[in-house]
Amino acid sequence: MTDGESSAAAGPPPDRTELTVGEVARRSGVAVSALHFYERQGLITSRRTRGNQRRYRRDVLRRVAFIRTSRRVGIPLVRIGAALATLPEDRAPSRTDWARLSRAWREDLDARIEQLERLRDTLTDCIGCGCLSLRTCALNNPHDELADTGTGPCRLLVDGVEDDDGTGRTAAGASR
Repeated sequence: MTDGESSAAAGPPPDRTELTVGEVARRSGVAVSALHFYERQGLITSRRTRGNQRRYRRDVLRRVAFIRTSRRVGIPLVRIGAALATLPEDRAPSRTDWARLSRAWREDLDARIEQLERLRDTLTDCIGCGCLSLRTCALNNPHDELADTGTGPCRLLVDGVEDDDGTGRTAAGASR
């Protein structure tokens, strides 16, 4: 059998314009389960073959990198999804897209940095839980004033920043 015959017997060459879920996972460094999760959240899309296998366009690699980078700097998935929704689905996010979206997130990141600095500077003091169980709580929370701000470690929570769970509050620097 000649080389031409063996190639013909093997069938047509694979379609290189699309990637399998395993290829996307390997090339992006993201677990298959994470890719499935991103797809359920509407962050990425795939098509199904006749055999019900996922096939991803090559630009999904850039979208996954965009998601990973955004998560690494603490952007919640809800905000990432909203950002990706502003981009055309038929292409990968460009450098210009990233610059525009990252500028919009700068204020959030500055607030998180400020919160982390406050956490660092007060870490050995009261966490603001209102329990008055530590000797220093009476100094940092006289007359249980923080009880009016809600439950949990009120001083260490960032108000007004929605977390992935939709509670409207997120722990400073928390990553899920």
